[in-house]
Amino acid sequence: MINKKQGKLICVGTGMRMAGQLTPIAQSYIETSDVVIAAVPNIFARKWLQGIAKEYICLLGYYSDCDVEGKSRRDTYRRMVDTILAQVRAGKTVCAAFYGHPGVFACVGHMAILEARAEGYSAQMEPGISAEDCLVADLGIDPAQFGAQSMETTQFMIYQRKIDPTALLILWQPGLAGELSLKRFDTNPARLQILVNKLARDYPLDHPVILYEAATHPLEQTRMDTILLKDLPAASLQQITTLVIPPARAMQPDQDIVDQLNAIAATPVRLEQAA
Repeated sequence: MINKKQGKLICVGTGMRMAGQLTPIAQSYIETSDVVIAAVPNIFARKWLQGIAKEYICLLGYYSDCDVEGKSRRDTYRRMVDTILAQVRAGKTVCAAFYGHPGVFACVGHMAILEARAEGYSAQMEPGISAEDCLVADLGIDPAQFGAQSMETTQFMIYQRKIDPTALLILWQPGLAGELSLKRFDTNPARLQILVNKLARDYPLDHPVILYEAATHPLEQTRMDTILLKDLPAASLQQITTLVIPPARAMQPDQDIVDQLNAIAATPVRLEQAA
């Protein structure tokens, strides 16, 4: 058995809507850890975290790395991980806090945990309320009703993905659609038109789609704008916008499988088979 080194990492999520969506166990780690290292964009949430943490290190300023020629978001994420691990290696109990869920669109938490464990430190992740959780609640969508597909927008664009138009499709970060340099945090109508053209392989151009943005504080309104797919290039998109595409076709039964299942159900069950 390998003895764990002194120093511990816990990655937690703060939820999307300030402290109200923080789980009790996440709050406990924030309050009791030696240092809280956070990338939380909401200023009110940051102030709240600073007020209850023993020591607070903010990672948001690291995104300015992308303003430096030749640097990409990967460089920024690497610097964030190094900052977290430096505190762990110093023997501290470190709480790394990320808005939403710490493992959803948050590669820093995953990277830090893997490296901490590889070096012999205790590291774990606690779940948080993500944008997808808020989306399900706000839009009244049950992913189990038709099935759901979920992927990052640029990944969908540049890889050959098979989309099922009878199921819900959730595309994350359309506001960064087609941005391949990893140095910018926006897109443009030309890239969005390429996205629309690819989606048009499976969806009519007049198919309604939803632009969703979860509210992050009580005074903010949740965005739930329905537009036509063809109008997406002219839409206003933020980094936090999510593109929700309802099913465009009805599900078709697989009669052969249905017949096989009915045949099994019609077969008498012998006692020795059931034992």
